[in-house]
Amino acid sequence: MEFAPEGPKAIPLWVNGHAYLTVTDAFYDVVDPASGEAIYRVPLCGNDEAAEAVGAARAAQPGWAALPQQSRQAFLDALAERLDGYAGHFAKLLRKETGFSEEAAQAEVAAALAALRGTAVGESGVVAIVVDATKPLDGFVEAAAKALRGGASVIVKPSPKTPSAAYALCELSARAEWPAGVLNLMQGDTAAIEGLCAAAIDRLVYVGEPALGAQVGAIVSAAGKPWATQGA
Repeated sequence: MEFAPEGPKAIPLWVNGHAYLTVTDAFYDVVDPASGEAIYRVPLCGNDEAAEAVGAARAAQPGWAALPQQSRQAFLDALAERLDGYAGHFAKLLRKETGFSEEAAQAEVAAALAALRGTAVGESGVVAIVVDATKPLDGFVEAAAKALRGGASVIVKPSPKTPSAAYALCELSARAEWPAGVLNLMQGDTAAIEGLCAAAIDRLVYVGEPALGAQVGAIVSAAGKPWATQGA
């Protein structure tokens, strides 16, 4: 396909510890709700990109799970320290894509920090996390931190409406010297979820509103994968 240089900036995937560029047939425009302006775009990915992301997570998971839990928490704490240092930047990203007030955006970042520094422990394995646009940072972090603390590796699929905070956090994980492949991000919509299910994830967690959760659950159930919901 042709890329228009004057178009909005594309936010890539994050796979195996670095930005992962891909060429897809379609992109989704991320719109500033206040202005109606397209500010970013994301590739609408499918099976090929899912296979890359899940393959990276699968390769990284045994080494991550073999670490003592306090070592995994040390990585989460290091990421929290980085996020705290960029709290204003993350609040700005959230406001731009969601229309949150300054207070709501700051609260979202604070909740994400609390989740990274928390104690909840989930199951190990390779976990896909699908997040709607309700709490694009906190919803993702709360589900991911629990899984990561338990020894799981993670692939997050943020809402195409609100992708930038999740992607920026993945970038920060590299600056915090996380092992490559432990935290990955895939862009897209329904085809991305179908691709993740086809790529041998162990389970999927949906975070967000129930109506969309029912649609996600139908896709995951049809693929024969276990899944759970977490309220936004």
